[in-house]
Amino acid sequence: MDHNEWKDLFVFMEQTDRQIADVSFELLGKGKELAKELDCHVTAVLPGFKLEPLCRQLAEYGADRVIAIDDQDLNVYMTEPYTHVLSEVIRKYKPEIVLYGATAIGRDLAPRVSARVHTGLTADCTSLEIEPDSGLLLMTRPAFGGNIMATIVCADHRPQMATVRPGVMTKLRYENHPCVVEPFTVSDIKGHINLEIVDIVKKTGKKINIQDANILISGGRGMKDEEGFKLLNQLADQLGATVSASRAAVEAGLADKEQQVGQTGKTVRPNLYIACGISGAIQHLAGMEDAEVIVAINSDPSAPIFEAADYGLVGDVKKIVPALTDYLMKL
Repeated sequence: MDHNEWKDLFVFMEQTDRQIADVSFELLGKGKELAKELDCHVTAVLPGFKLEPLCRQLAEYGADRVIAIDDQDLNVYMTEPYTHVLSEVIRKYKPEIVLYGATAIGRDLAPRVSARVHTGLTADCTSLEIEPDSGLLLMTRPAFGGNIMATIVCADHRPQMATVRPGVMTKLRYENHPCVVEPFTVSDIKGHINLEIVDIVKKTGKKINIQDANILISGGRGMKDEEGFKLLNQLADQLGATVSASRAAVEAGLADKEQQVGQTGKTVRPNLYIACGISGAIQHLAGMEDAEVIVAINSDPSAPIFEAADYGLVGDVKKIVPALTDYLMKL
């Protein structure tokens, strides 16, 4: 394979009901940083239907070019048609790097595309960097249950491909950024539809995504039991906050997997993060250290969480949390 034929950085733009996923904007921002080091351009690959309003939006987030595959058969995400389309785009344009969000769609699509174009894929990355000497993409992800961080390269094949966790990268905005929209037609999309969508049922739960919360109250092993997490929910009600958890609390059955913060959970950037009974293992810190303000409550004054905290309270979390709740109720 002649690596010199493969140029530019591509980002798959995930959209549902013509709403682009936040992680796609985040990847455009990171893509601009990587592209600067590689001296190349960032291209947004946008499959779907009636895409014109979305194409204009992508320029604001740094896309130098948009490849728009506008087709009625792409109106709703289906694995086979989207795999066919992305594979054809890669064969035609030969990008050096392709990035996807590590979402339900991205995790479904990326490995199938990598198999079709005969390249590798690093899943669930938390960091992307360019190796200065070789120009290779360094793709870092948790391994062995989050106990170590593995940095992976795809030295022999192109494109270099990765899925990246939502919330890890930062969205960047640009004013009057020039962006070329290039329509791309893929033949026989209909021939790759191998199922029929009879109905789409959408259900909305009461819980909000912890990645969207401005205030998070996170419980760890130190909360000990369900009664401890009830105290967190009472405090959350007073602050208009959302309750999250460490891996230890999730594994103890005190919280759902969707509430987990950390390398094997979700990466969050709230305005306020209150860590209750969390020791501060490196795997947890990696998921919340970019919070604007961090408050830690722990009985162990030497707990690592205090090194990351802006404010620390040393004491029994089951006494401090109710006291905070009572004070807020009086206010």
